[in-house]
Amino acid sequence: MEMHGESYTRLHAIWDNMKARCYNENSNDYPRYGGRGVSVCDEWVQSYRSFSAWAKANGYAENLTLDRIENNKGYCPSNCRWVDRKVQANNTRNCVFYTYNGEVHTLAEWADIVKIPKTTLWNRIKMYGWELEKALTTPVATRSNNAKTYNFG
Repeated sequence: MEMHGESYTRLHAIWDNMKARCYNENSNDYPRYGGRGVSVCDEWVQSYRSFSAWAKANGYAENLTLDRIENNKGYCPSNCRWVDRKVQANNTRNCVFYTYNGEVHTLAEWADIVKIPKTTLWNRIKMYGWELEKALTTPVATRSNNAKTYNFG
């Protein structure tokens, strides 16, 4: 057994959870990881110290999550990075990418770029059937506060 003094740290929990997703058939996440062939490289699965050393040398911070760059590939140094939750949310298998003017982004990324709420863009495209260009370039209407006041009595 490897002695490292980090068994109760966040980084160790990330390592444990990564292995469970890939190898523990009782894990709720197993079908989306190990169940579809995602694995952990031998270097990391066999040694927390190796994973920890890589993590600390490659940008690990308490506010970041472990992200696989290519979702169909496994956990290994060349396919992993530390990112915030927003970046990770834009790197999932079920993300839909939209192309406009030669740029490809998720809806959340487009929302940041054009400064229109994601829900507004989603509604315009999915509910109202707008073309992407119209959804991205039509300004959001603002409501004026011209309410009338009534006095009773």
